[in-house]
Amino acid sequence: MAYGFGGGFGGGNMQALMRQAQKMQEDMKRVRDEIDATEYTSSSGGGMVEVTIYGNRTVKGIKIKPEVVDSEDVEMLEDLVVSAVNDTLKKISEDEKAKLPNLGM
Repeated sequence: MAYGFGGGFGGGNMQALMRQAQKMQEDMKRVRDEIDATEYTSSSGGGMVEVTIYGNRTVKGIKIKPEVVDSEDVEMLEDLVVSAVNDTLKKISEDEKAKLPNLGM
């Protein structure tokens, strides 16, 4: 008795499954590319520091209002930059979780 995957079990069902998996991969890549190209912006210190980061985590820019620059308190400026960067990265992660739930990010 010969066992095979000819007509009964595999065939068309397996091809349909492969097509579905390929479509899911393409959809996920499209969404990933969209997220990577999206600009995410956050600010801290009431808008004194603003950070823009692309979804692929490349920093596009940092804007610092002149009035927040104080040579006597550099640590405060550093804290504001770190806060804005972390908030922006959090936004990216939340967007990934919402749009790419199957990646487990």
